[in-house]
Amino acid sequence: MALHDEILEQYDVLKNLLSSQKNQVEKIAAEIKRRNIEYVFLAARGTSDNAGRYANYLWGAYNQLPLALATPSLFSIYDRPPRLKNALVVGISQSGKSPDIVSVIAEGKRQGCLTLSITNEADSPLAAEADFVLDVKAGVEKAVAATKTYTAQLTAVAMLSAALADDQARWKELDNLPGWVETVLKLDEKLAYLSTRYRYMQRCVVLGRGFNYATAFEWSLKMKELTYIEAEPYSSADFMHGPIAMVDQGFPVMVVNPSGKVYDSLLPLMHQLREVQQAELAVISDQPEALALAQTPIPLPAGIPEWISPIVSIIPGQLFGYHLTLHRGLNTEAPRRLSKVTETN
Repeated sequence: MALHDEILEQYDVLKNLLSSQKNQVEKIAAEIKRRNIEYVFLAARGTSDNAGRYANYLWGAYNQLPLALATPSLFSIYDRPPRLKNALVVGISQSGKSPDIVSVIAEGKRQGCLTLSITNEADSPLAAEADFVLDVKAGVEKAVAATKTYTAQLTAVAMLSAALADDQARWKELDNLPGWVETVLKLDEKLAYLSTRYRYMQRCVVLGRGFNYATAFEWSLKMKELTYIEAEPYSSADFMHGPIAMVDQGFPVMVVNPSGKVYDSLLPLMHQLREVQQAELAVISDQPEALALAQTPIPLPAGIPEWISPIVSIIPGQLFGYHLTLHRGLNTEAPRRLSKVTETN
C-alpha cells in the first residue's frame, strides 16, 4: 500500500532533507535578513495550510516574524490583493500547481516582495514564480493523503527558523529528529490494534494548542479524508468557549499534549473531560499523567523539544488514520471524490 509505505519512509525523507537542503535554507535566511522584512504573508491549502499554522507559531515565537495567512481568492477571483509592502510572501504546496496559491506568489513578486516557495515539485508553476525554492525532497508521493510531504514541509519551516536565528543549539536538536521519528514509527503495530476500538466512530473532536494546534488540524484532516469521520479540530482554549458542551459520556476526544509550555494549561481540561464528562480519550503525549487519563494512550519518546514536537506527534496520527481506514473497510489509496492534485482557482 502506497500510503503505509510513505508513512514509513519519513525517517529517510527527513534525514535526507536535513542534510541536503541546509545550504539552501541558509541562503534563503541570509536574503531574508538582508531585506527589510517585517512580516510573512503565507498562502497554502489543505495539508499545506496546516504547515502554515505551524509556521505561524514557530516563526512568531523564535524569529519575531508576525505571520498572516493569505486569502487566495482575493488574488485569484476578486482580483483585489492587499498591499504587501515589506512582506516575505511564502507559498506552501506539495504539487506547486494550484493556481490560487501561484497567484499570491506572483502578486507578491509584482509588488517587489521577496518570494519563497516550499514544495515537493521543484519544476512546478509555484517554484517557477518564486525568488527562492525550498524543495522538501520527499520523493514521489502516490497516496492521495499527504504524509511524508507534510512532515517534510514542517521540517523545512523548522530549518528556516533555526537558520534565521543562527541558532546552533536548535540545529543540533533538529539532528535528533530522524531518531525520534524512527521511534514513533515503531508504534505501527500497536496503533493497528488500538485503532480497532474506534472502527464504528462517527464523530469526534481533536484538541491541540500552541505548536501542536497544527497537529490537531492535520490529524483531524487525515480522519476526514480517509475514514469519512466528522473530526473537528479545536484549540483547547477555543474548545472551552462553547464546543465542550457537546461532550457527554463516551464522546471521543483526541488530544495532542506533549511536554512544553502549553502542557499544564491543557491537563486540567483533560481531567474534566475524562473524570467529569466521562469522555473517551485518545492521547498523544510523552507525559505519564496525560497518558494515564486516556483509554487509548499513544506514547511519544521523551526529550523532544516542543518547537519540533509537531513533526513527530503527527506520525502516530497518520498511522492511526491509516489503520482505522482499514478497520472500516475503506480504501486507503483512493478516498472518495479526492485526487492527488487539487487545482483551485
